[in-house]
Amino acid sequence: MLVKDEMTTEIVKISPDNSVRQAAKVMLDNHVSGIPVVDDDGHLVGIISEGDLIRRTELGSGGVASPAEMAMPAEERASAYVKRSSWKVGDAMTHDPITIDEEAPLTQVAKLMQERGIKRIPVTRAGELVGIVSRADLLRVILTAKRDETAAGDDAIQRSIAIRLGENTGLEGLDVKVIVDDGIVHLWGNVETTECRRAARTVAESVRGVRGVVEHFSQSGA
Repeated sequence: MLVKDEMTTEIVKISPDNSVRQAAKVMLDNHVSGIPVVDDDGHLVGIISEGDLIRRTELGSGGVASPAEMAMPAEERASAYVKRSSWKVGDAMTHDPITIDEEAPLTQVAKLMQERGIKRIPVTRAGELVGIVSRADLLRVILTAKRDETAAGDDAIQRSIAIRLGENTGLEGLDVKVIVDDGIVHLWGNVETTECRRAARTVAESVRGVRGVVEHFSQSGA
């Protein structure tokens, strides 16, 4: 599944010459937590989000520098002051935001959001802004995802579970044995930790056709 299949194409945008007050109003009016910032030629120059505005002087938090800020070089402290005090979006925004190509897989979006702690990513085509993908878009994918398409039958279920047990589950090398009888999955092996046992059960329960799971795991490794 690609970014272009799930991104939002009706983009709420703002100019770097608009005011921070206007940016806050646009966010509230459109129920979004961040807005791409584009110049007069339509090129993406930044993004302004709730995170950029949480230390604004309007909130009474700009007058006292944090200990971390006081330890910064003078140039960085001056930049931080401008960001929290200037009336212009262009000064308060995050410059050079992370972007993603519309042909990228959604797995890359999720990875970037997790690693960078961001909620939305502008989407580009040949460098031009064409959409935005957010955490809400990923939630819609989860909501509409089709169930596993495993073929019917105990043998097919057993093969599917056996394959999935080795796919980055934390169970690799534990030699978990799987038997399926009339849709009931029986799991054996020296799986000592609660989390690993839960992972094995989750693998089994995620396969279509499974009616129940019975654990026969060793508690002591014996």
